[in-house]
Order: sequence, then structure tokens, then C-alpha cells
Amino acid sequence: MEPASLNPTPKTVCVMDASGRLGSSLVERLLQKGYTVHAAVQTHGKLQSLSCDNKNLKIFRSDPFDYQSIIDALKGCSGFFYSFEPPQDQPNYDEFMSDVEVRAAHNVLEACAQTDTIEKVVFTSSATAVIWRDDRKSTSSDFDERNWSDVNFCRKFKLWHALSKTVAEKTAWALAMDRGVNMVSINAGLVMSPDLSITHPFLKGAAEMYEDGVFVMADLKFLVDAHICVFEDVSTYGRYLCFNHVINRHEDAVKLAQMLTPSSAVPPTPSSEDSRIFLQRISNKKLNKLMVDFERGTDVD
Repeated sequence: MEPASLNPTPKTVCVMDASGRLGSSLVERLLQKGYTVHAAVQTHGKLQSLSCDNKNLKIFRSDPFDYQSIIDALKGCSGFFYSFEPPQDQPNYDEFMSDVEVRAAHNVLEACAQTDTIEKVVFTSSATAVIWRDDRKSTSSDFDERNWSDVNFCRKFKLWHALSKTVAEKTAWALAMDRGVNMVSINAGLVMSPDLSITHPFLKGAAEMYEDGVFVMADLKFLVDAHICVFEDVSTYGRYLCFNHVINRHEDAVKLAQMLTPSSAVPPTPSSEDSRIFLQRISNKKLNKLMVDFERGTDVD
């Protein structure tokens, strides 16, 4: 029997951007669970992994910078899953990406506020919007959802991914509260994927994250389940840090480095210093409490 807090009736939801790895995986899982899905994509050609003849799947050509196209995709939806994919002509994060991401966040939250069927918005943010600030080494408590990265610190050290995610998420929260939109955010760790490379903007400052005990990663399936869990559970609120791997041991760091740069030389023989384990200083207890019941329910899917 499902917990009473979970919504038992599949509804119509919108996923944007459905052409990214997270978005397309979300669409697939939601369809499996019986939802009708409006897949909002910037280019139709990128949803090749999904069967377009599924009667519960409707594909919309939608751009986060085109307000009307968002309104069209949201029509009749009770839920909205939003993750930002950089424009194709600007795939890398730089000092101007925060303006782009803020504009997109503003558009989608405004569109949700104008769509009276929307019951909940799940906004994908990042752990990089939590962990970066001047006093991060001196603070005695673990990092959790209550922490925010300092935008001035991010600018100073050119942590453009963290800056973009922080200001975009803050924009979304301000608008959601002002407009009365029921929103939760998922602050995701670095998503594990076969095509992950050293150039991923999340990895700027990776050595510092590792030594601070806050370098976190998430399997794609776990991240998808977390999104659906916080949508379906009526008790959810605020932000949720989402990860299921912490890189805080030398062997984990070496494995990750080999995955990111497979053509590099064999790593040097570990020294005694390499046996250190950095204390984990980031907590995802808030999400894990929710996921226990959710995962018990998905075992029988």
C-alpha cells in the first residue's frame, strides 16, 4: 500500500528541457508510471530515445526564452519539471551565463504563475549553489539545504557554474514566493554519465570540493527518482540536496580522474598521504527520509 502522503493518481506534467539527459530520462520514467507528459524540447531531433507514438507523450517545441512557447507546453499540466540546458551557441559557462539562466528561470516561473492548473514545480538546481563561500572551512556544521553559495565569492574565483545556479535558483524562489507558486528545488550533485569530461563546469574547484568533503555526485536513476519523489509527496517543501556518492577518498578521486581523462598516464603509486579520508561535510538527510518510502514503492513497479 502506498504511503498516504503520496499522490496515487498519475496526472499530466511538463518536462523542460526534455532533450537533455536528465529531462529525457525523466520523461521516460514518468511515462512508465502512467503520467501523460508534455515534453518541451528546443529541438525535436533530440528525443530519439523515446517512442513518439506513445499516446501519453506530447512533444512541444519550446524555448525558455520564448514565453508563449512555455505557456503552450504547460497547458493542462498539474506539474512542471524544469532543468536548464545551455543554449547550443553557448555550451560553456562563463561570466554571462548567469544572466541567461536568470532570464530563463524568470520566464518559466512567470509562465507557471499564469497557468492555473499547475500544482507543483520541481526546479533543478545544483549542489554548487550550496557549497561555495569564504567561511566554508571554519563552519562547524555540515552543509545542507539551508546553505547558499556566496555570489561575490563565486565571482571572485570565477566559479561561473555556481554563480549561475545560485542566482537562477534565488530568482526562481523569489518569483515563486511572490506569485504563490508551490515550488521545490533539487540541488543535484554532479551527474554520473559515460560522456562526463574534465571540462564540465561543475568541476571548477574540484580539488577544493574534495578536500572540503563536499564533492558529491548522483547516479542518473537516483536523480530521476528524487525528482518524482518530491513531486508526488505532498509534504515536500523548500530545497533538497540530492546525491548518492561522496568523493572523499583517494581511490575514489583516482577512479573519477581516470574516467574524466581516460587517455592520461597511469596514476602514480599512492603515498601514505593518499590513504587519507576527508570528512564528509555535506548532508542529504532531508531527501533520504523521503526516498525510503518512495523506493519501497518503486520495487514493485
